Amino acid sequence: MRFPYSFIAEIAPSLGFGGTDKLARILGTCMWHLVGSRRRLAINAIEKHLDVPADKAREIAKASFIHNFKSFLELVLVGRVDEEFCRSSIREGRPGVLEEVMNLQGPVVVATAHLGSWELMSGMLGSFIATRNRDALVVVRKNKNANLHELICHFRGSQGAKVVDHRQAVFTVLKALKRNGLSAFLVDHNCPRNEAIFLPFLNETAAVNMGPAVLAVRANATVVPVFLVRDEQGGYVFHVDSPLSPDKFTGTREEKIRQVAEFYTGAVEKYVRKYPEQWFWMHKRWKTRPESEDRSASNA
Repeated sequence: MRFPYSFIAEIAPSLGFGGTDKLARILGTCMWHLVGSRRRLAINAIEKHLDVPADKAREIAKASFIHNFKSFLELVLVGRVDEEFCRSSIREGRPGVLEEVMNLQGPVVVATAHLGSWELMSGMLGSFIATRNRDALVVVRKNKNANLHELICHFRGSQGAKVVDHRQAVFTVLKALKRNGLSAFLVDHNCPRNEAIFLPFLNETAAVNMGPAVLAVRANATVVPVFLVRDEQGGYVFHVDSPLSPDKFTGTREEKIRQVAEFYTGAVEKYVRKYPEQWFWMHKRWKTRPESEDRSASNA
């Protein structure tokens, strides 16, 4: 890991939760004022997909910039998310949900989103799963900068979870799932057509990554949506939706894959609507369009 990334790895965790919060407010506010293209993208997306007036969309968008920077900076604090931290600093959305997830039997696919404190969940996964002699994998998209990617993997794996590049994930994930391991995926980002199944998301068709669904069907895995969000007091709340067990998969292989993708996409939409200011609105979520739209445009 080359300088300055090795320097960041050594120094950044000393900021602590209070320091990263303050820095995120500064950086998020600066980006809000300086990067007009992303500001307009976020405002327009919120106004369109949440059907709110322009002033409300602007309010949500500005808050999301600060929340997103908090999420990015929390990456350096994953190593502090041990069992003691989880039990003392994270409130459960309903009593017992953390143990429910940790005690799920058989292979488990965890689906989450760029919502709230998503980076800290790799620490939770490592603390509660990897320490119990069970495979714990976090599947991520590889950064084009190799040194930056190494730094990100260093932090995400600092509590014992294994970080896997999504383009080489199939064999590794299936092997772990066959051993009744747990693999976590971010399922809310845009993706190319060849990786996508097109589904409604926030009232518009979106390219949904079908990879996690394919792996869940192949491994006969339980699928569980989880989200770690911030509360108004600066703490964290861990939400878990009811899991989809493999005995509920129905139809052909393709129909099962679609069912699973619809399941986790619906869960993401539910929590984005509940915590809109904590989602990654500056992302071009609806960029990839179905091939049918190309044909319609060419025939117009």
